[in-house]
Amino acid sequence: MAIIGIGHLAIIVSDMKRSTEFYSKILGCKKVFDIEDNNGNPWICYFKVGRNQFIELFYPGKAAPFDPTERIGFSHMCFQVEDIHRTEEEIKKNGGVIEKPIKKGKDGNYQCWINDPDGNRIELMQIVSDSPHAKYMN
Repeated sequence: MAIIGIGHLAIIVSDMKRSTEFYSKILGCKKVFDIEDNNGNPWICYFKVGRNQFIELFYPGKAAPFDPTERIGFSHMCFQVEDIHRTEEEIKKNGGVIEKPIKKGKDGNYQCWINDPDGNRIELMQIVSDSPHAKYMN
C-alpha cells in the first residue's frame, strides 16, 4: 500500500458564507470547485490548501449520506493513494476492515472507507485524471 499524501480534511460547517470568507480571505485558500448533491443542491465546497491538498467544507445538514450524526466540525480525513484496489486488498490482507467498499464518488475519484481504532473515519482516494481535483493538483 502506498499512501502518497493527505488528500483533504472534511469539515461540516454551520455557516458556509462565513466559512468561505474565513478560508479564502483570512487564510488565503483558493476556492476551486463545488460538488452538488443528487438533487442539484450545493453539497461541498473545495478549497486548495497546498500542493495536492484540499479542505472540503460540507454545508450544514449536508454531510455524507452515511454519516447520520451530521454534527458540526471534523468529519473525516482523506489519504490519497496511487492504486485504490491494491490498497483495499492490502488493508484486508493486514486484518483491516473496509467499512465502505470501493466506489466512484460524485467527484469522479475512486474511494473506499475505513475507521481507525477510535472510530474516526478515513477515506482512501485515488485521484483520476478527469476529476476536478486533478485540474488543481500541484
